[in-house]
Amino acid sequence: MTVSHAPPDISPLSVGEEPAPPGPELEPVEPRSTSRGWLGTVPRWLRRTVGPLLLLVLWQVLSATGALPPDVLASPGTIARAGGDLIADGTLPGAMLTSLQRVAVGLVLGVVVGVTLALASGLSRLGEDLVDASVQMLRTVPWVGLIPLFIIWLGIGEAPKVALIALGVAFHLYLNVYAGIRGVDAQLVEAGEALGLGRWGLVRHVVLPGALPGAMTGLRYSLATAWLALVFGESINADAGIGFLMNQAREFFRTDVIVVCLVVYAFLGLIADAVVRLLERLLLQWRPTFTGQ
Repeated sequence: MTVSHAPPDISPLSVGEEPAPPGPELEPVEPRSTSRGWLGTVPRWLRRTVGPLLLLVLWQVLSATGALPPDVLASPGTIARAGGDLIADGTLPGAMLTSLQRVAVGLVLGVVVGVTLALASGLSRLGEDLVDASVQMLRTVPWVGLIPLFIIWLGIGEAPKVALIALGVAFHLYLNVYAGIRGVDAQLVEAGEALGLGRWGLVRHVVLPGALPGAMTGLRYSLATAWLALVFGESINADAGIGFLMNQAREFFRTDVIVVCLVVYAFLGLIADAVVRLLERLLLQWRPTFTGQ
């Protein structure tokens, strides 16, 4: 009869060995990157206004002391009064509406042309061979220098102004959308093929979502270019719009009105950029990114 013996219970401590004394108590340490001091308690919108407010104060001080003559640049108070007068008589709202219409039409045309060319060139090697070289060649031509040709081709009405805006928008969108398509990870495409996605399934579920961040960046650049093109476009025999107000103010040396128009341009551009950033947060929720510390 075989008797099995259970293995003895072996303690991790050897015979006669005393247990090790407990180690030092650890205390949580706050990372240095998260300690921002009292500035961290100030709202971000308030911190972002500090720089512009300091600039306005310096500007007002220089104007009040005579260091900045009014014929060179009007004071902030004079500019505010001029803006109030333009709003009260309806001149500035009407000019803003006209300029916004031009930008909207040019932006839509530029987005359609730029995205269409980028899709044709980015999704197909044949399309790249047929489209990319021509677009890259035209992109190097200063589009502002095309104003005389636009006047000859399209006259002096609204068409050359809209065409100039659309041209600037189309180039920026083409470059960013094309780069976004060609920047999609090839391993994602292989994974989609392994899951049984066809060509259009890959385009819809892999390529286009991967190119969307680049498209949003291109849209932000395009909006900035649209406002820049509007300034040049409204110098072409314009009889309405913010650029028309600036041209009139230049003839009468009204620096206050000129600055009001520039502030309106900047304000409208800031609103457009905020709209695009909101679209980025809504459309790119699947892509967490670094937002600063």
